[in-house]
Amino acid sequence: MTVTEVATLQIYEEIINSDNYSVFTFWASWCGHCRMISPVFEKISDSDEYPNVKFCRVDIDTAPEVAEAAEIRVMPTFIVFKNGEREGGLTGANPVALHALLARVIPY
Repeated sequence: MTVTEVATLQIYEEIINSDNYSVFTFWASWCGHCRMISPVFEKISDSDEYPNVKFCRVDIDTAPEVAEAAEIRVMPTFIVFKNGEREGGLTGANPVALHALLARVIPY
């Protein structure tokens, strides 16, 4: 599964309110740590580990209303949602911690 670019608040709300898990990364093109972890996030999204999970990316500069709704203060930030609820989150570019978050929160 590929990473879906989310650019509007409406699309963001539709995805997070789904009864499937969704994993969001909030990033910016000027953020070095964001660029460093991005290939890891994409590789996870392409793997068979999480077949029913939607992986999404929000550029905080082009979708500031989405970043505000998610209360993003640090980048990169990863948040797992299901049924409109925040199931877990992580800040920083730590691949091991990202894998651990997904393994802990998503029951596959």
